[in-house]
Amino acid sequence: MSRKAAYVTLLTKDSYLPGALALERSLKSVASRYPLVLLVTPTLPQRTRDALSRRNVQFREIQPLQPEGGSILATHDERFADTWSKLRVFELIEFDRVVLMDSDMLVLRNMDELMEIGLPADWIAAAHVCACNPRKFAHYPVDWIPTNCPYTPLVHPSGHTQPLSIQPSSPRPHTLLNSGLVVLTPSATLARAIVDFLRESPLVPTFIFPDQDALAAFFQGRWKPLPWVYNALKTLRVIHKNIWRDEEVRCLHYILSDKPWNARVREGDIVGDMTEVDKWWWECFDSLINELEDDPETRELLLANVAN
Repeated sequence: MSRKAAYVTLLTKDSYLPGALALERSLKSVASRYPLVLLVTPTLPQRTRDALSRRNVQFREIQPLQPEGGSILATHDERFADTWSKLRVFELIEFDRVVLMDSDMLVLRNMDELMEIGLPADWIAAAHVCACNPRKFAHYPVDWIPTNCPYTPLVHPSGHTQPLSIQPSSPRPHTLLNSGLVVLTPSATLARAIVDFLRESPLVPTFIFPDQDALAAFFQGRWKPLPWVYNALKTLRVIHKNIWRDEEVRCLHYILSDKPWNARVREGDIVGDMTEVDKWWWECFDSLINELEDDPETRELLLANVAN
């Protein structure tokens, strides 16, 4: 291990514990050399902290982070209300490199190379957003259409390793990142600047996707695009069949509100492009449950927060 580094995710409530521990197990299953560290807020129950300790999962206590002016997200999707606190990750200055991840992700292939990629000072790396808006959400930006999507121009196989470059003439969505996976170097100076940005920037009340829009705005011109395989949005499997290949995916991201643990996929069920990737999550989760035979408290807590 050439540097002190970690994968990091946020956990504020029991309902995302299945996702966080499945993510942790998936990292172990691909023989990652780096630990998963959880950022936890005071809202996380003690029983959940005890479960993490029994599983030997590291966690760090943080204070919740909210912009003083709020944003328009509350009228559209309250599940994003906690995600501002992800930005506390820049405070983890004990690490030389961090890969921030959402807890609704599953690592399918080792991606420890992210800990070594070169980043200029005060830059981050992330994959682009998909701007297709397949569900036609009315509150999404009007320029989120397939012709403006950063993934539309990509082709197989070069699209697996060469993300779209951002040009001065690029459509606005080409300048936007998906914050499900962000490579960064923690910095006390950056951490303070981000908090100040949330407090002072007039842009904050306009943000639809809280931490994601904040990162795109704060690091405008200072983020390095990553190939889609490191943040493989599950919708790409349907929308961008031109580039998707199961065998190329490093990290799968279960975006949108339909989390895999909310609906059980069983052997023999009829599956489509979406439910098949949900099945991959359940295979990981079932393996985790089998490992917890000697820890009935954690096992029961997990089972209480997934579909029967």
